[in-house]
Amino acid sequence: MSMTRAHNQGFTLIELITFIVVVSAGLAGILSVMNNVAASSADPMVRKQAAALADSIMEEILLQAFCDPDTVDAVAVPPVCGAILPPEANRTLFDDVDDYNGIDEVIVATGPVFVGLPAALNGYRVQIAVVPAAFDVIALANAKDVTVTVSRGTEVVVMNSRRTNFL
Repeated sequence: MSMTRAHNQGFTLIELITFIVVVSAGLAGILSVMNNVAASSADPMVRKQAAALADSIMEEILLQAFCDPDTVDAVAVPPVCGAILPPEANRTLFDDVDDYNGIDEVIVATGPVFVGLPAALNGYRVQIAVVPAAFDVIALANAKDVTVTVSRGTEVVVMNSRRTNFL
């Protein structure tokens, strides 16, 4: 008959202390990273409002005529644009995509272009560029790239689209 020693199953005190130290160090590292991410992350409401504002402005621009109605030869197909005129006096009179080019404004209640917007949008900066751009088989004269940039603080939302001179 042989006698075998029963092996204790479990952890020693040193193993438990080592485990606690390693897990604590790992948790401290993870919490530190989470703290940095939370501190530097964007305010979701600011980003959402900036995106909604950029989308709204982009839609407004793309619904305008490609050519200034005051200079267009509408008989030609596609219509032939005349000279680009200076923008209309205010946004309610804008009648073509080029009227929006070069807008760089911080929204305030009495702003020159974006007057009448809700007070919650005060402080957002809107920049718009409309530039001719050839697109595939569409000639440079018949396509324009539209870029709307809305920012506030460190948040920046950029939307790009293209407007062509075809129905």
